[in-house]
Amino acid sequence: MKIIDKLAWIQLKDGQILSTRTKGRSKFYIPGGKREATENDFAALSREIKEELSVDLVEDTVNYFGTFQAQADNHPEGIEVKMTCYTGSYKGTIQAANEIEEVAWLSYADKEKVSPVDKIIFDWLKQEQLLN
Repeated sequence: MKIIDKLAWIQLKDGQILSTRTKGRSKFYIPGGKREATENDFAALSREIKEELSVDLVEDTVNYFGTFQAQADNHPEGIEVKMTCYTGSYKGTIQAANEIEEVAWLSYADKEKVSPVDKIIFDWLKQEQLLN
């Protein structure tokens, strides 16, 4: 089994989670991305969030949230994504940038609009009463 190692930023507001949709895609994804060779988790996540959403994560507020794994969306069977998730505050105004076409705040009712690993995260957030 091949594993794609990714980082994600869990941003919750009023019982909804921040999600993004990439140009040319129909599903929403929790924002984040892959590390570059020399990056630690914070460096990689903050770079990805800046590139996708035009905001800066506040380093001393960033905390590990959990790790989730599932079949990778748009990949052959047996390729899974492992998503290491963090929460944290940010500075700036969230807006779609670069490859991101749309930013949305999703609730549990929107679960079918997201990738397999995000569905697991949605289920966990609902169980913990963090997602409406």
